[in-house]
Amino acid sequence: MAVPKRFIAGAICPRCAAMDRIRAWEQHGVRYRDCVACDFFEQLPIEESAADELETRVNRVRDEQASNDVQTVRILDPKDR
Repeated sequence: MAVPKRFIAGAICPRCAAMDRIRAWEQHGVRYRDCVACDFFEQLPIEESAADELETRVNRVRDEQASNDVQTVRILDPKDR
């Protein structure tokens, strides 16, 4: 069975500088990349530590104290002045 190869959107080939020509796939614990415009080919072992997700503002656990603080907001009508 063939391994699905996916194009990397916006990727630039390090050899020929063509954009959107890099394909990537994984097979037997090795990550591969190649360029369909030139003969660039690269293989990298998949590291377990590299698979850890980086902490961002989206996936960060919120402080319970910050999420429990509720403040009342009073909206002023400019006509009352």
